[in-house]
Amino acid sequence: MSWDDYFAADAGSAEAERRGKKRTVTVGWTVRFAKSDAIWSPPTTFARSEPKSKSGKSIQVCPAAIDFDRRHFVIPCPVDLTLAFVRDAQGRLQLTDADGEQSGMRPQGRANLLQLQPQSEWRDPERPILQFTAPYVFVADEPCWVVQTEPYLHWFPERRPGVAMGGRYPIHIWPRPLAWAFEWYDLSKPLVLKRGDPWFYVHFETENPGAHVRLVEQEMTDELETYLDSIIDVSNYVNKTYGLFGEAQRIRPEKLLKPKS
Repeated sequence: MSWDDYFAADAGSAEAERRGKKRTVTVGWTVRFAKSDAIWSPPTTFARSEPKSKSGKSIQVCPAAIDFDRRHFVIPCPVDLTLAFVRDAQGRLQLTDADGEQSGMRPQGRANLLQLQPQSEWRDPERPILQFTAPYVFVADEPCWVVQTEPYLHWFPERRPGVAMGGRYPIHIWPRPLAWAFEWYDLSKPLVLKRGDPWFYVHFETENPGAHVRLVEQEMTDELETYLDSIIDVSNYVNKTYGLFGEAQRIRPEKLLKPKS
């Protein structure tokens, strides 16, 4: 079988199944947050709202474009927030809520949601990095990687003043909560976040490149809770946490995925 035939079979059907490569992989999602769970909306499949195509050659009916789009899941922003940097009398940068008294968030809420990383951890001394809590947990019982990216399929009238950092890790071994890290390039402009707007995307990589993911709400079982406790915040104690994957696999329960009934 040629390589072209091999991958065509993967996308198609029984040959992929015969080689043990599933055509659909189930991934559970849940939120692990100490309070205010209601602000975190479910992930949604990316969808376009263009009118029906008048041409059979239009991009709207291109199988490659359709397949690419539908593999993305949108994580909506949980809050309305406008952040800006100002300099104090000594010229030091300070992060402020630009909405002031009109802000929808109290200082304690901001403290729970985000933190400015120490300058020693920035990639560039002129580009501050903010890290937001994004407590979505994705879990699978078979090899599967989550990939987090900017919402690049959406158009925004105003660009954010920096870039969101991507990430990729195996959720069958390391189903830790996500985070949203933002590297601020243009300090003269505010970062405006709107509740319900696309915050970031996730998509998934599986052993079968042709497989599609079925995303289901996950029950927070005692087994998953205990396993999460064993891997969360390990970066506070060691570097290169990928080196812990072997140990994590050793202590992982055989089954973690349990869709809510």
